[in-house]
Amino acid sequence: MNKKIRVLVVDDSMLFRETIKNSLNKDAGIEVVATASDPYMARDKIIELDPDVMTLDIEMPKMNGIDFLKKLMPQYPIPVVVVSSANNNVFEALNSGAVDFITKPQRNVDIFMNELIVKIKIASTAKVGKWKKTIISKGNDFTRINSNLLNNSIIAIGASTGGTEAIEQVIKNLPTDIPGILIVQHMPPVFTKLYADRLNNSCNIEVKEAEDGDLILPGRALIAAGDKHMKVVKDGVPRVHCFTGERVNGHCPSVDVLFYSAAERYYKNSFGIILTGMGYDGAKGLLEMRKRGARTVGQDEASSVVYGMPKVAYEIGAVEKQAPLTSIADTLYKLLKE
Repeated sequence: MNKKIRVLVVDDSMLFRETIKNSLNKDAGIEVVATASDPYMARDKIIELDPDVMTLDIEMPKMNGIDFLKKLMPQYPIPVVVVSSANNNVFEALNSGAVDFITKPQRNVDIFMNELIVKIKIASTAKVGKWKKTIISKGNDFTRINSNLLNNSIIAIGASTGGTEAIEQVIKNLPTDIPGILIVQHMPPVFTKLYADRLNNSCNIEVKEAEDGDLILPGRALIAAGDKHMKVVKDGVPRVHCFTGERVNGHCPSVDVLFYSAAERYYKNSFGIILTGMGYDGAKGLLEMRKRGARTVGQDEASSVVYGMPKVAYEIGAVEKQAPLTSIADTLYKLLKE
């Protein structure tokens, strides 16, 4: 990169702030321009220095990170990587405009820093202005679909950076008479369970973290666990096989693993959706789905937080229809009706 990414580090722990600052400054592509111990100091630094990315702790004095995000983002949109412990607060932070999150290290600080550096570089490319506009799903006119299609088809969805909100936007208002849905969102262990539980409480359909042997049922969405690939198995009763394996395209779970299995098992009775995310995971698998007769949808550039995965899929011909995030559920349902 020709230009260094200018980072503001916000954390109430002086030791942790300095650890992050010193480690980030060792990377040739990053420069920590300031640190802050609370949101009020952070606000002043943002106005003064206009950093490219901010790392933000959630638990802080004077004002917590989530309340800070809610106040900050409408006025000073900035890519934010939340650094926090493993709890549901990270999803509220993502709802409030954060691009990504990372858990505070328990032991190995080097691994944590390497991952944080990657996330900061990805966040620096994210379009955060779109987050400030409340995404309102228009009232979907879902009518019942063919019962044979309902019981003999699947919907496979893949996403990465920005995907937690995108997936919720797509599935939140889907009716219970919808083919079984399988989802891969790049996310670490523990958080996939929290995420699934959160969606289960906000969606019409059932949402759960996938376990090996779970049945693929209409009105149910299964989310791949954070450290296991998920494949479709169709040996009598449609179910998923969840397993630990080597990273594919740098990820476990991998979207490609899911998409390839959907292509192999369901052919034209599968529907593939690829959403916002950095990299190319899922593109080749989606292409294989389309080659075998599946209907495929990709999120468009304007509505993607990071137009990476859907861009690659579109460029190689894997995407049949491209749509903005607010229209993907409707686009899916039109394909199902066809």
